[in-house]
Amino acid sequence: MTGASRARDSVTVSSRATVPAHPSESRLNPRARRRTCTAHIDTELNVTAADSDFYRQFGRSSADTCGRSLFDLLHPSAPSVMGRHFRRLAEGRCNRFVERTVGLCAPHRVFSCELTGIAVHDTSDRLVGIVVLVHPDEAPGDTTAESISPRDVLLSKLDAQVLEGVASGASTVQLATRLYLSRQGVEYHVGLMLRKLRAPNRAALVARAHSLGMLTVGHWPPRVLPEFVK
Repeated sequence: MTGASRARDSVTVSSRATVPAHPSESRLNPRARRRTCTAHIDTELNVTAADSDFYRQFGRSSADTCGRSLFDLLHPSAPSVMGRHFRRLAEGRCNRFVERTVGLCAPHRVFSCELTGIAVHDTSDRLVGIVVLVHPDEAPGDTTAESISPRDVLLSKLDAQVLEGVASGASTVQLATRLYLSRQGVEYHVGLMLRKLRAPNRAALVARAHSLGMLTVGHWPPRVLPEFVK
């Protein structure tokens, strides 16, 4: 990729300003019209600055966020997926990525979101940082998860194993092999839990499960607590 083409896809830094080359995020993504949280991270993936919405979304102050690794703010499964994207940015193989993930909001809450990473280059085409845009799935004050009764989310042993696999980042094929199911069988059980927890996708499913206290905290891989298994 030439320097000129890279400049069209990244953010170029000069002594005066940073200029995003892409069109407005609000036109590219409907979520951005609702809220977009922005942070700047260095090449070591440590947060160097962020806007007030970012601090508010993660339930932290600027003092507790700046200098902290971005991965400290995301679900423990994030490094396995996000790490590849950030390595591609660092190696110049791409200038932008979009990925689903789950954020950790202190204290003891989580949320699902879409995270966009955009490479920041200086005028000599050297990577000097990354702009991170976080688009939460749910608007502030959404109480969907809170309105679900624990009695409504009792899982079979097999459903619990599928949920544990999804929470640990396992793919459909990996779960099918692990649980001796077909891929359609895995998708069937995932679909049942999506409806039961009123989640639109797998990332939101894990977020809802955490918010309902179904999954162990501080334990990897995550496990469904016994009281949520029939």
